Amino acid sequence: MEARYPALRLTLIGLASLALAMGIGRFAFTPLLPMMREDGIVTIADGGLLASVHFLGYLLGAVFLTKLSLPPRLMLRLSLLAIGAGTAAMGLTDNFSAWLALRGVAGVCSAWTLMFISTYYVAHLAGGGHAACQGWVFSGVGAGIAAAGLACLAFMALDISSSHAWLILGAVSLAATAIVYTAIGSEIPSQWPASKQRKTDRSPLDWRLVIAYGTMGAGYIIPATYLPVMAREIVPSPLIFGWSWPVFGFAAFASAVLAAKLHGRYSNRRIWAVCHVVMAAGLILPVVHPHLTAIIAAGLCVGGTFMIVTMVGMKEAHRIAPRQDVMRHIAVMTASFATGQIAGPVFATVVHGLTGTFSASLLAASVALIVTAATLLRDEAEPRPVNPQHTNC
Repeated sequence: MEARYPALRLTLIGLASLALAMGIGRFAFTPLLPMMREDGIVTIADGGLLASVHFLGYLLGAVFLTKLSLPPRLMLRLSLLAIGAGTAAMGLTDNFSAWLALRGVAGVCSAWTLMFISTYYVAHLAGGGHAACQGWVFSGVGAGIAAAGLACLAFMALDISSSHAWLILGAVSLAATAIVYTAIGSEIPSQWPASKQRKTDRSPLDWRLVIAYGTMGAGYIIPATYLPVMAREIVPSPLIFGWSWPVFGFAAFASAVLAAKLHGRYSNRRIWAVCHVVMAAGLILPVVHPHLTAIIAAGLCVGGTFMIVTMVGMKEAHRIAPRQDVMRHIAVMTASFATGQIAGPVFATVVHGLTGTFSASLLAASVALIVTAATLLRDEAEPRPVNPQHTNC
């Protein structure tokens, strides 16, 4: 893609879009879940169902993105608007069926946003010699998570209800979306490429990557959904357990920025495999040492790796696929990720119902992560980068 767009502008739009779509649209539910439980309006099982419906929407968004005729630029804008409006709407009703619909729509729009940003903004930054800025784009997820976590910490300290919390976060999201909406420009095409509907010249999918990406989705999602709940079971005070989620977000933010500097020395797959091992260790910590410090450490391990995997996964898709076929590879990987996310909360909820803890589900996920880390390293054929450019933003 042509290097004709200012790197700072692309970086800020990408960062803000992912902060809104993923940090708020997807992950605000996590720190709000214990607040909703405290208000007596949901159970653990309800939370698992709401999470899984969101991930079903995420899966559908990934599967059907390239089959729709709406212009990509319009779809990105509408996705951000729908996420902001849907977040606010969660606070306007206590109807569970309405919540399911709202979380499903948020899942669809979150997937679309991530895929558009990962396809177009990542390519433009790389094409312009600003590959290091890609880390800042993906750090937007962590920034959104940290912001939502700190906001919920304040809400709990001020005894604000979960309904009002949803409304406040939705209003802030809509205000930020208004700015991003007008900033999005021609870097996102106003119509699909003419080759979109052709099935020729498709490159083969790498199923090791697809399966590993889906396994990460299942592995990280248990703490990403229930980390504050696990912390609350150990320490009831919201001023203490409430910090578990901001820590997760800060780790995701910092890791995405720092990981961009590793690409000059290590391949995407090697970085990916190491992240799986670190994430697996993070999942085991609360099992062997059920203490708040272990919960915080788990948040650092998982929060500090899942966005690195997301970033290197998207970069690997760009590396192995021709430009006109990148979107399909990203769509399949995102669908695999969403499938893992659907299975994770359901499995964890069933196990929690049977045992009263999340230990067995955390152990199972850690084993799967170790196995897929080994497959990523097996027969690795990616060449080391030669004189990589790490132009600063």
